[in-house]
Amino acid sequence: MRRILTSLLIVALAASFTLARGGPGGGPGNSACDLPSIVKDLPYEELSAAERDGVIYMIEEEKLARDVYLAMDDLWGLRVFRNIARAEQSHMDAVFSLIEKYGLPDPVGDNGPGEFTNPDLAALYNQLIEQGSQSINDALLVGATIEDMDISDLQVDLPEADNEDVRTVYQNLMKGSRNHLRSFYDLLQSNGVDYTPQYLSQADFDAIVSSPKERGMLDADGNPMPGCSGPAGRGGGRGRGGRR
Repeated sequence: MRRILTSLLIVALAASFTLARGGPGGGPGNSACDLPSIVKDLPYEELSAAERDGVIYMIEEEKLARDVYLAMDDLWGLRVFRNIARAEQSHMDAVFSLIEKYGLPDPVGDNGPGEFTNPDLAALYNQLIEQGSQSINDALLVGATIEDMDISDLQVDLPEADNEDVRTVYQNLMKGSRNHLRSFYDLLQSNGVDYTPQYLSQADFDAIVSSPKERGMLDADGNPMPGCSGPAGRGGGRGRGGRR
């Protein structure tokens, strides 16, 4: 019975994070600094095969993060999971704006929490849920692992992308993931638990967790975007993760 109720709650939470389009992408933002709006305004350029495949994979990878964090929020009641799940929804919105702009197939569609077109991500979801269900610290380790993986994948995808809109989305997704990794790492450290990177190099990982939280919007080259230097959005906050 608890499993059924938990599944229903996760579905409801995921739906509450879904914006007006009726799927994972949401409608355009109401700010010039909103990523979907920026994508819409940037030039249309033909996608390479690598860009196409990267965008299609990335929306499901962001969904993986969102779905796992919603499940961990329901299980452990840590604000960090709900806050970062909201940020992952905004990441999905940004990637969907590329899917919509270029008429790409949307692998998310009407899939519910834990449902994936990519079988590898489906298997990874189950593995991460099992691990994160063991303890609060295991759940935080799962969060660090997801962000570690996301940054590593984006480090691979970014050099293969030359479209300005794709690069802009990737730069901001990677910035968000760096902030999320800092949040999870800080909480683990506060609990006396260490995390060893599984995807990033130790040098890259150390550089991220030892640097301050990043704010504002980045352009396609990773530089601050003029006029978009406001708050970094919801990411759990450094050192914030108490029960709601």
